Amino acid sequence: MSNVLARRGRKSAYKLVIIQAAIVGVTSILLFALWGFQYGLSAFAGGVIAVLPNFVFATLAFSHAGASASGKVVQSFFLGEAVKLLLTIVLFAIAFGLLDMVFAPLFATYALGILVPWAVPLYFKQN
Repeated sequence: MSNVLARRGRKSAYKLVIIQAAIVGVTSILLFALWGFQYGLSAFAGGVIAVLPNFVFATLAFSHAGASASGKVVQSFFLGEAVKLLLTIVLFAIAFGLLDMVFAPLFATYALGILVPWAVPLYFKQN
């Protein structure tokens, strides 16, 4: 039963990550079409910085479920959040250090990617 619960939670989290990736992907393509390669690449990097840590969090956080594994559930959520934070820091460091980024599209797409998981459940709740 606990595997079913974990699988169901992971599936819901992955749906959010897929919607998040689609929205930042479309935004990156739009910025590429409007302002060129550098803006598109910067927007894509911001999207990756938002989406990849959420995917890792969803994978780690929903590895356990059920009342009998409550300690493991809490531990996996803390581990997932810690890895998400560290991965975000590392990805920002790579974007700033190794890549020639335009900061406005990078931060705008990152912010959009962060807002999507908050807004999408509200949309689905109303429908």
